[in-house]
Amino acid sequence: MSQFAINLLFVGGSFALYIGIAIWARAGSTKEFYVAGGGVNPVMNGMATAADWMSAASFISMAGLISVGYANSTFLMGWTGGYVLLAMLLAPYLRKFGKFTVPDFIGDRFYSRGARLVAVICLIVASVTYVIGQMTGAGVAFSRFLEVSSTAGIWIAAAIVFFYAVFGGMKGITYTQVAQYVVLIIAYTIPAVFISLQLTGNALPQLGIWSTHTESGMPLLAKLDEVVRELGFQDYTADVDNKLNMVLFTLSLMIGTAGLPHVIIRFFTVPKVSDARWSAGWALVFIAILYTTAPAVASMARLNLIDTVFPNGPTEPSLLYEDRPEWVKSWENTGLIVFNDRNNDGRIQMYNATEAFAPTAAERGWNGNELTVNNDILVLANPEIANLPGWVIGLIAAGGIAAALSTAAGLLLAISSAISHDLIKNMINPDISEKGEMLAARISMAGAILLATYLGLNPPGFAAQTVALAFGIAAASIFPALMMGIFSKRMNSKGAVAGMLAGLLTTLLYIFTYLGWFFIPGTNTLANTPDNWIAGISPLSFGAVGAIINFAVAYAVALSTEEPPVEIQELVESVRYPKGAGSAVNH
Repeated sequence: MSQFAINLLFVGGSFALYIGIAIWARAGSTKEFYVAGGGVNPVMNGMATAADWMSAASFISMAGLISVGYANSTFLMGWTGGYVLLAMLLAPYLRKFGKFTVPDFIGDRFYSRGARLVAVICLIVASVTYVIGQMTGAGVAFSRFLEVSSTAGIWIAAAIVFFYAVFGGMKGITYTQVAQYVVLIIAYTIPAVFISLQLTGNALPQLGIWSTHTESGMPLLAKLDEVVRELGFQDYTADVDNKLNMVLFTLSLMIGTAGLPHVIIRFFTVPKVSDARWSAGWALVFIAILYTTAPAVASMARLNLIDTVFPNGPTEPSLLYEDRPEWVKSWENTGLIVFNDRNNDGRIQMYNATEAFAPTAAERGWNGNELTVNNDILVLANPEIANLPGWVIGLIAAGGIAAALSTAAGLLLAISSAISHDLIKNMINPDISEKGEMLAARISMAGAILLATYLGLNPPGFAAQTVALAFGIAAASIFPALMMGIFSKRMNSKGAVAGMLAGLLTTLLYIFTYLGWFFIPGTNTLANTPDNWIAGISPLSFGAVGAIINFAVAYAVALSTEEPPVEIQELVESVRYPKGAGSAVNH
């Protein structure tokens, strides 16, 4: 059986499973559409939350970024730390409030239609930015494993998500995400175990990364440091120069995690407040299986890639282009690996083409780096690089696609709920029937899918980088409002609205300045380089600064205006004691 047929079998089988679940769990009411009826088991919800969370960025792109340097583990630390914040500071209190959506909480807590509207805008901006990364990741996976263009892959992903998300709502998405978690975690860990055994003899990748490289007898990371240094790159384990940017980036991911609406909405689906905490705990366990494996996958993929290009070591002649393995040829067809023979010697030179390394490169007869490898492919290509069996390649194809689709569905539901429930039901047409609201939810989700698909065709960066922007937007706008809404009786509607707008607008202004206005390529005001960043703060890290601006503006406005009504202050006091919450209700 050909590799394409194996890939098609695994991917097609997973699609049939997802669609079957969507048909079985089709939502019949707004409560089932928004919160799966409010009766999801905490363990199941934890697994669904993990799948909702571990997106294309986690599965496909995170290890690719860590493979560039271990310092990129900030992605891992920020995302994991955010779940601790979410479990301790937000989940039980929002569950006690008993509403369907984040704008529901903000609109009622701050007794303001304006606050609800601003929350809807913040939610849509963050979620749409996030879903761009998922569509990008899905396009990468489809383009390689189904042998179609990246553009066609994105449209296929959109069609699959449309079917099970539009018809199933949260009820269908929940059970589909449970299946997707099983698929993606098996797909991620099995290749990692094989590769760890190959390189270190240790079956546990989490231990393999700290073990001895079998071929050289050196510690694996020391061996990797040696080979990348020979090619002019910074040591793999080198520290970062800009500590401020690293801290702000990690903080931005943490509070952005705790403010992302598609994750928060999952805690409205469980029966009790205590179940919300248990869901967050189980989600951390399920996430940790992948996140503790990712650094090993990243380092081993980088070493395997270099060994492929330099089979006898970086100081010896590199691989002849005509002898390149089949996996390189396959990825070249997608445009995600590009070879340019600058010195016409027929060999692949891959190195850090900087001025500092130029003398050494010239001595070796190199005229510039000749191999460009997209970071997003390393996890997907890892089994092929390591010459693993065809069924493992098919499995990781299904896993990568599952990761992208599971998060895309959750984000699209959050967007749909914000438009149909918060905007139409609660602001434009309060008398709309349940059937009409369901129709509006499905139409708005279809529109969101089309928008996400269009933007996914022109993403502003790698999947994980694009997702990091979404976290920054959520960190700067939604998280402070939720925190102040739960823990500050003095925060009023004027302060909350002013804070959200200040945080959102300053963050977007900073991001668009370097990445293009509304992410349109070529419209950036300044080049996205450290020399142009203010105080060395990357656009990916600015969410933490935006959050500080949000808090500062909100409190300045709140303290200079009237106190919230007494009943709102009593509501805050009530929410702070989660015991005794009922089921989620549609107000």
